[in-house]
Amino acid sequence: MTERQELRELVAPEDAREAIAAFEAPDRVVTIPVESASGRVLAEPITAPIDVPGFDRAAMDGYAVRATDTTGAGETHLVELSISGSLAAGQQPAGHLEPETAIEIATGAVLPPGADAVVKVERTERRGETVAVEQAVPPGTNVAPAGSDVAAGDRTLSGGTRLAPRTLGLLSAIGRETVPVRARPDVGVISTGAELVAPGTDLDHAAGQIYDVNETTLSSAVRAAGAKPVPYGTVEDDEDAIRETVQRAADACDLVLTSGSTSAGSGDMLYRIVAEDGELSVHGVAIKPGKPTVVGRYDGTPLVGLPGYPVSALSIFRLLVAPTLRRWTGTDRDTKTVDARLAVEERYAEGRHRALPVGLIRDGADELLAYPVDRGSGATTSLAYADGVVEMAADTRVLSAGEAVTVERFSTADRPPALLAVGESDPGFAAAIAGIDATRYRTIGARGGARWLRDGIADVAVLTGDTDREDGQTLATWTREWGLVRSADAADVESIEELAVGDYRLVNRDRESGLRAAFDAVIDERSDPEALRDAIDGYDVAVPGVESPARRVARGDADVGLGLRSTASDLGLAFLPLGTQRVRAVAATDRTGKSGVASLVRTLDDASFLAGLDGYASD
Repeated sequence: MTERQELRELVAPEDAREAIAAFEAPDRVVTIPVESASGRVLAEPITAPIDVPGFDRAAMDGYAVRATDTTGAGETHLVELSISGSLAAGQQPAGHLEPETAIEIATGAVLPPGADAVVKVERTERRGETVAVEQAVPPGTNVAPAGSDVAAGDRTLSGGTRLAPRTLGLLSAIGRETVPVRARPDVGVISTGAELVAPGTDLDHAAGQIYDVNETTLSSAVRAAGAKPVPYGTVEDDEDAIRETVQRAADACDLVLTSGSTSAGSGDMLYRIVAEDGELSVHGVAIKPGKPTVVGRYDGTPLVGLPGYPVSALSIFRLLVAPTLRRWTGTDRDTKTVDARLAVEERYAEGRHRALPVGLIRDGADELLAYPVDRGSGATTSLAYADGVVEMAADTRVLSAGEAVTVERFSTADRPPALLAVGESDPGFAAAIAGIDATRYRTIGARGGARWLRDGIADVAVLTGDTDREDGQTLATWTREWGLVRSADAADVESIEELAVGDYRLVNRDRESGLRAAFDAVIDERSDPEALRDAIDGYDVAVPGVESPARRVARGDADVGLGLRSTASDLGLAFLPLGTQRVRAVAATDRTGKSGVASLVRTLDDASFLAGLDGYASD
């Protein structure tokens, strides 16, 4: 007869939960069709291979024009242009827009070659074969440039993202048919006890038999936590039988979950098997019900032994095991709505009920913040980067910064990212966060990044320039070489002045970009910077995305693009260096204790993340 032993020193429930949380998540990856991926967890970062949209398109119904043809137009001085045709969405332009002509264009239609602006129909008057324009428009007016929704080369989704219909739409928008996701963890479920009988079998009440409840309840709970239960049936209280079944489960599964035989009685043997053949880290938790709980490993596989009583088994599973499975699978059981504080003021004066898309982030005090992410009804990222909506009643014109709001979440499984980074689009920083799960990287430009850092939204901002900010802590700095990416036809361009006098067309970056600021600073050093800007064809053609100008050059849509040496090398294009730019990762002072920021710091401390990026160097 086996001697009865006392339970080991009881641990606090928090310690038992941490011991289970320390189990490593399985790293198996499967590739599945995008349409089947809702609810699955992305296994690796996804970078956009194309611009979305892949063409400049009209953002309004109206007339596509050359901006210079509208110079001087006003309500008292109409400019009349000949109408040379019309364009609907999905229709290819027939030809080049000639001077002093206009093409009637629908929202979403391709902007015809030669046009650089759209005059909305409300500011025009149709006069048979001509149109009278009553508003002068600068280049880019009412035009959504290629990449305005998603820019090629941008990190669209990070590893660890739980996929949902809105993020699947983003994957479809960039042309993905399949997606790599984490395989659902296999959880072996074993019930022990000579008295247990599978449901559907006749009971022998005289022998004290009862139906096994734990396999059903625990398998259902495992499934609800996002994992795949693998039932192994019931096992009698026989040491060899238990050992053999646990070994089979350990060989085949990512986690072994048993019930029964966990106490210190003479008939309870699981803890001895684990202690003899594996690693026993917990035997006994200071909780009721559920004190005889076992945590350890068997043949290297994580194992949790639950008490045999169904109420105890299910209670301990929900309290200690389910959080780890939900973390592995991206599943959550939070309530549908959450309370948060609005990070910045939001105004809306159109007098209509509004559902404001917001993202969620926790600040340094672990308080939940909601920040607006609305980029228009046509932008996929308005939903892909949102965690829920805040409803604004028709009579609500202003929601103040700091105001308490209720966020209706898109999914109870969505959680705030472990790291929210914003700012300059930079391949170096994208490489740094590639291995950090549940990150969100919004490339809104260096100016936008500084603004979000100042407003207390972002954990980390990616900034350019040499002036350190007092409201953040610099985590790391590096440099990148920037200049002009050239096509073969522009290979002889060796200076900005040659670009200005030659028959070349430039594609610039948007004004929020630190790259654009560096380019303008170089131009400002010239003797007549404004004349130089006016002489550069396409100077005002600005696109988002660090790779977008170079990709236009590669497609033959432009001769020269503002970009990085690394991008030119990746695309096999010629490069004219104009300078070296310093890039800084700056953390909000009150966020440095967050786990996501700590993971980033460890990556940044090892400059190997810059390896393979041409023109990059640690600072």
